[in-house]
Amino acid sequence: MLCSKCQKAESAYHRAYSGEYLCKKCFMRSMEDKAAKTISKYSMIGYSDRVAVGVSGGKDSLSLLYVLKILFEQHPNNGNELIAITIDEGIKGYRDESLQIVKDFCAQLGVESRVLSYKFLFGVDMDEAMVLRPSEKKMSSCSMCGTFRRRAIDIAAETVDANVIATAHNMDDQLQTFMINLLAGDVERIGWIYPEPVQYASGMKKIKPFIEIYEYEIAFYALQREIPFQSEECPYMNESIRTDLREFFNRLEKDHPGIKHNAYNSMMKISKTLHSAPSTEGRKCSVCGRDSTGDVCSVCKNVRVLTSNKQI
Repeated sequence: MLCSKCQKAESAYHRAYSGEYLCKKCFMRSMEDKAAKTISKYSMIGYSDRVAVGVSGGKDSLSLLYVLKILFEQHPNNGNELIAITIDEGIKGYRDESLQIVKDFCAQLGVESRVLSYKFLFGVDMDEAMVLRPSEKKMSSCSMCGTFRRRAIDIAAETVDANVIATAHNMDDQLQTFMINLLAGDVERIGWIYPEPVQYASGMKKIKPFIEIYEYEIAFYALQREIPFQSEECPYMNESIRTDLREFFNRLEKDHPGIKHNAYNSMMKISKTLHSAPSTEGRKCSVCGRDSTGDVCSVCKNVRVLTSNKQI
């Protein structure tokens, strides 16, 4: 089949949900254009913004770093700066490989990179947390790690004087998050999913340029761009319902191409209606002094539980 766009080269990818056949060059351009349109549609990046990209070493985050590098080079007069921030959770036999991949790739792109660890920030890493967490409390690996990671990324971005944090959440991630919140009855958090960036009290803005792109298309993009990435999955990931939802949506998409896209559009309509910033009402955590929805933030609560078990 010839490419549906250029009508010249042989197709390398069939986009089942749209019926398009794309050659390698047109596919890669379509991905970069899609990210650029999403950034523009939601006013994610402004002039002279210093953007910190959360880079884990996986296909999504390294592809995002690469795409933003291309877009910034195409518009040098915008004065944007790019820096990679990586969080070392402290998972032996898993994180070491990705840290090296990120280091090498950033050097190849000429992008500054910074690494911060859970151990340095919170006094405990994920391997220790998995041992120390109390069996009687519902502290799943993903909930603990997600709480720590969000705080670690915020701190890392602050240390490099960034005013925008970019993460590589894709359409699949957002559908899964929507369903998790829906099943948990957490209506307020559904509003937080909407991609229009909110400026937090600290002045930081958080964006997700890949939010309208399928996960498997990002994987194909990384392969076509010859972006090295860690394919091994986190050893603690299967405690979360997210894995079940990922498999559920993938099965539906296989049998009904485009169903993820339709579900995403429905999700956007709902989340837009509920859209708001996480409300802290000017409250500060009594322990760390950062914005919090309660007297003590979730990070400090987790650290308190884990360290108390450590002392026993």
